[in-house]
Amino acid sequence: MEKKIVIAIDGYSSCGKSTMAKDLARAIGYIYIDSGAMYRAVTLYALQHGLFSGGDIDAEGLRRQMGDIRIGFRLNPQSGRPDTYLNGTNVEGRIRTLEVSAHVSPIATLDFVRQALVEQQRQLGQDKGIVMDGRDIGTTVFPQAELKVFVTASPQIRAQRRYDELKAKGLEADYDDILANVEQRDYIDQHRAVSPLRRADDALLLDNSHMSIDEQKQWLLEQYARVMDGLNTQEA
Repeated sequence: MEKKIVIAIDGYSSCGKSTMAKDLARAIGYIYIDSGAMYRAVTLYALQHGLFSGGDIDAEGLRRQMGDIRIGFRLNPQSGRPDTYLNGTNVEGRIRTLEVSAHVSPIATLDFVRQALVEQQRQLGQDKGIVMDGRDIGTTVFPQAELKVFVTASPQIRAQRRYDELKAKGLEADYDDILANVEQRDYIDQHRAVSPLRRADDALLLDNSHMSIDEQKQWLLEQYARVMDGLNTQEA
């Protein structure tokens, strides 16, 4: 039976982590888990249940309701990729809106939210054979992951990608608003008290500012092959 590993892909928002993680998982036959989508789903739940007042979250109200939040992933037969489900409802489209993007960082700073979701993520990774992306996968969730990648790109390029993505879906988008959101999220993610965004000491750096999706995919496959060759050599 072929040995399987855990692959952790961390990095800044709108770097295309999810796309590369999904493509890699499909290419090597692993399960993809979108940790960021889990935080977005909690954010959507909070918005739907009136737990935000402007940008302020009713933390105690959310704490009381965390046990009612169930997040799962199901493969979409049309796209061949997993969709995010919140309490049995497909919310993949709704969690990608700018409204959710603007509220997700305060949710992600709450220790009880992170503890609940980290526990779910670790359960999903017990049997290995997974690719997971997020902000703290290689540092907090799976510090022993055999392959860790930290992805970065300039804020301007990330904002443009997000703008193009929203326009392609027929959604309203303003580049300046998106850039401000990207920069704000970077600051919050790096300065939060619980599991701040940082590159793990043993994570490979991938700056994809000027790389195509195909180039990123090839680079990741090469890193995966290198790690697997190393493990097979150790066992031989």
